[in-house]
Amino acid sequence: MPKGKVLIAISGGVDSSYAALCLKESGYNVEALTMITSGKDKDILESAGSLCRYLGIKHRILDLSETFKKEIIGYFIRDYQSGRTPNPCIRCNRIFKFGTLYQESLQDGFDFFATGHYAQTISLQSGYFIKTAKDTAKDQSYFLYSIKKEFLSRIIFPLGSFLKSDVVKLAKKSKIPFSKKGPSQDLCFAAKNNLKNISEIKGALEGADIVDSYGNILGINKSPGFYTVGQRKGLGISHKSALYILNIDCRNNKITVGSKSDLLSSGLRASESNLLGEDLTGEVFAKIRYKHNPARCKISIAETGRLTVMFKEPQYAVTPGQSAVLYKDNIVLGGGIIEEAIE
Repeated sequence: MPKGKVLIAISGGVDSSYAALCLKESGYNVEALTMITSGKDKDILESAGSLCRYLGIKHRILDLSETFKKEIIGYFIRDYQSGRTPNPCIRCNRIFKFGTLYQESLQDGFDFFATGHYAQTISLQSGYFIKTAKDTAKDQSYFLYSIKKEFLSRIIFPLGSFLKSDVVKLAKKSKIPFSKKGPSQDLCFAAKNNLKNISEIKGALEGADIVDSYGNILGINKSPGFYTVGQRKGLGISHKSALYILNIDCRNNKITVGSKSDLLSSGLRASESNLLGEDLTGEVFAKIRYKHNPARCKISIAETGRLTVMFKEPQYAVTPGQSAVLYKDNIVLGGGIIEEAIE
């Protein structure tokens, strides 16, 4: 007996392709959906189409390129132009994959919605939660904290119990077709995954004053572009000691720099929170960027939903625009978008 009808988002890459195979072999009635985000998605459609023909499953195509340009590319540029460091993958998951595509599965009578993310869902007494993947090096739970809690009972992550290396081996052994281009890139909309290929950055912070924490001018920025807190290179000035970006003031065309120790913060405040768990006491850990080692912390929540996160030990480069994601026993409790660091 089939386990139910599932709609899986596929891009033609090895992860979503093998995830689709896993679902079919497990007895699900599988259909696939590919999201178009630009006019350059021909290769994605060809790879995804080849997979669906090989598996004998229906392939849906949804053109969201105009909305993607506004909601992801536009947001990305606006955040950088305001001195923040955006995280487009988190926003894309919230608005598109677990927004528009998830709703597509609901409207068309699917029992489940699936993706090729490396994460797991787990059922506990208080409901369903996101749990970290078996492959800790590839775990993508950080990017999924903004999924609505009521959606989790219908979401499947087939790759959560696999190692990435095994997925590649098993996909090749199964002989399913998939794109050989490599893993998805954070900046899927930027040529060669490079910020400099986004035309809107030209002239950004050109001629900005580079100042120390006392306001003393150390030089003039000679490398127009986008920058992030904690960045060391790329300002186009020389100095006797290593300088790191502490703050970006686009309104006043000013970049504040200092030593690495100046980047330490005792906590942060975050907005647009999404809480998946109610118990924020005890051993709670926060990741302030994808590759950050989770830091032990204490959490308080204002009536507005704003989070205050205080670290047990100070953390480097708390960056506005990135997300603070909360964990307890490898389970995602929620998170929010960082607004400011607390010294």
